[in-house]
Amino acid sequence: MAAGITTSTLGPPDYAKALNQFDAYVDALTHCGLSASVLDPLEGYPDAHFVEDAAVVTPDVAVITNPGAVSRKGEVPSIAAALQPFRKTVWIQPPGTIDGGDVLMVGNHFFIGLSDRTNQEGASQLGNALSGFGCTWTPVPVAAGLHFKSSVNTVSDDTLLLTQAFADNPALAGFHRIVVSPQETYAGNTLLVNGHLIMPAGFPDTRQKLQILNKPIIELDMSEFRKMDGGLTCLSLRF
Repeated sequence: MAAGITTSTLGPPDYAKALNQFDAYVDALTHCGLSASVLDPLEGYPDAHFVEDAAVVTPDVAVITNPGAVSRKGEVPSIAAALQPFRKTVWIQPPGTIDGGDVLMVGNHFFIGLSDRTNQEGASQLGNALSGFGCTWTPVPVAAGLHFKSSVNTVSDDTLLLTQAFADNPALAGFHRIVVSPQETYAGNTLLVNGHLIMPAGFPDTRQKLQILNKPIIELDMSEFRKMDGGLTCLSLRF
């Protein structure tokens, strides 16, 4: 795990603690009414637990990505195999690159972040694949954070939780917006599951702002995944 890609300066993760945090994460998903399939470890791929980057799953199709980091491309076949029983699959082709962490689904509209991991060609391939199922999409440049969903996530049907960097982004007009404080940007990666909000622990200002939505809030310690630039959405594919 500690050999994965990170820009963090928080130090190496504690593996035993990370396993406990992962188990608590799976428990939270099942508490919210989901069934969870936990894949076996993927030897040689220390970022493979961030399964969200390897696919974009919609009600109609699973788009298998071409991750932007070369060291992560070998993660894709195992995720594709896990999804094939549930969805038709289509694949992003080089030179297109895309990480699922850059893709936010809001109803049948998709925001696709253009980042160091997701290029215009990859975004266009994904958008074109989704348009065949009646979906629309908008590309959004990502100037801060690893992925688009590091900074922007849905917390209700018409409300986004976002960092200050995206607070006035015209692409996100039309939504109610809850803006996290500069001291709590990591909390921007909060996960909405079946009417529950799962958020990282230790961000009281963000929790207070989310309480206006009157949804049950589950706080999880994510310290070890944060050290590897990961968050709550990264650790699962939800469909």
